[in-house]
Amino acid sequence: MKIVDLICSPGRTGFYFDDQRAIKGGAKSDGFTYVGTPVTDGFHSVRQAGESISVMLVLEDGQVAYGDCAAVQYSGAGGRDPLFLAKDFIPVIEKYIKPELVGREADSFKGLSEMVESITIDGKRLHTAIRYGVTQAILDAVAKASHRMMCEVVADEYGCTITDEPLPIFTQSGDDRYTNADKMIIKGAQVLPHALINNVKTKLGEHGELLEQYVAWLRDRVLALRKDESYCPVFHIDVYGTIGAAFGNDNYEAMADYMARLEKAAKPFHLRIEGPMDVEDREKQMLALKNITKLLDDRGIDVEIVADEWCNTLEDIKYFADNRAGHMVQIKTPDLGGINNTVEAVLYCKAKGIGAYQGGTCNETDRSAQVCVQCAMATRPVQILAKPGMGVDEGYMIVYNEMQRIIAMHKAKHNA
Repeated sequence: MKIVDLICSPGRTGFYFDDQRAIKGGAKSDGFTYVGTPVTDGFHSVRQAGESISVMLVLEDGQVAYGDCAAVQYSGAGGRDPLFLAKDFIPVIEKYIKPELVGREADSFKGLSEMVESITIDGKRLHTAIRYGVTQAILDAVAKASHRMMCEVVADEYGCTITDEPLPIFTQSGDDRYTNADKMIIKGAQVLPHALINNVKTKLGEHGELLEQYVAWLRDRVLALRKDESYCPVFHIDVYGTIGAAFGNDNYEAMADYMARLEKAAKPFHLRIEGPMDVEDREKQMLALKNITKLLDDRGIDVEIVADEWCNTLEDIKYFADNRAGHMVQIKTPDLGGINNTVEAVLYCKAKGIGAYQGGTCNETDRSAQVCVQCAMATRPVQILAKPGMGVDEGYMIVYNEMQRIIAMHKAKHNA
């Protein structure tokens, strides 16, 4: 079945664009915004509204497949593509992608996605957000043309088996790390709370004491609120490089000592620490994560390290996985460009024995979250992110409900 048209519309995301460098540099929060001067190219303020683009592919029988182009909250940071604004990039999609897709048969997710991935302008690849949304639409188009679920297309083309069991969902709290933790516990989130520990002085503590206190509080809160002992969530905390900033990016023994303290504070719950340091360089970041991972393993400290910053593309993820730079890698879906790369990244990490966390950003949309769930149900990562937004309920609902629909439909088809 042919694609006969491509239509774009501007949209909003479930969160905001934040200038991470300005925040790390000391921009002060003021209500829900920040006071300070942006330092990353393209930003007109430290925090500004997130933008997306919906890409709709019209099939010759009138069906419409769609996906959403979106970029991460911290666009332009950690080696990522620049700020993604709808007015700048809708013309790019219409000029460079529409002619390549209109008239094509919607018969191969992998093939069409790789074609989109290969398009260049003046020798440069398309913005990751464009590739992300367009390939979501392609996956939906192939699914609609063949009367399959998107996860079935992924499973068929990549040799996977769709799971009949729910995947662990990881929820993120934003700065409201206490009230939102309660929401997570009440809803039974399997991985929590992210916590947004992005400032040494106000969130980590200059000796790590603030985070240690929070982990202990979180432990006690789960024990107090859970209905029974079968609920045993993983604590996964993103520290945005602040542990390295507090203790020294190359002071591995001091960082390991501190993580041993956090491990003790979290017991009986398992702890993951994402982004313990950020050394502002891909190669140095890989080596730093490799060193701290090995040291924790050698010392028997039961804390998992999760790679994030500077591990953005499919090539990066393979490189970090090959070098065991972390126990787990966040596959930050918009950063990889085409959603086909997310599929390949999860499968690669699993083959290498590295934990695959299919993540993303709070700054996505309901549609991109749904398509990510479809891919995950075929590839089976260790955990998937509840997204978009920082309010817990909305993102968790979108991801949980899409997952349950897939499970119900898949079982119904096999029992028919």
